[in-house]
Amino acid sequence: MIESDEGNHAMLGAEFARKFQEIPRVVNAIGAHHEDVPFESVESVLISAADAISAARRGARRESLDAYIKRLTDLEAIAKGFPGISSAYAIQAGREIRVIANPEAKKIESELEYPGQVKVVLIRETRSVEVAR
Repeated sequence: MIESDEGNHAMLGAEFARKFQEIPRVVNAIGAHHEDVPFESVESVLISAADAISAARRGARRESLDAYIKRLTDLEAIAKGFPGISSAYAIQAGREIRVIANPEAKKIESELEYPGQVKVVLIRETRSVEVAR
């Protein structure tokens, strides 16, 4: 997100639109798209949702495919590096990771550290395999 001494890009954009006499619903949609100000119209909510969807797509942050794959692979490797973890899968463009733990793993949620915000979904799994004859 672009920030300056005067505010973040949502607030700066809203002020710019206000300065050039854009209608209040458009000004609010710009300012509210990161929920910095309350939503005042359906359009504001839709703009916020569209922004979140757009930001979650691969390459939205000008990241090359190689860098994107490396980031996801690194995130999975960090999670798999903890004792008791059998596998891990980064999803949602690396904003969420699914971690499959052996039943004895107890603290993965508090021990995993990664820059930024990552939602950790811990799946404890017990398997029983029998052969029918």
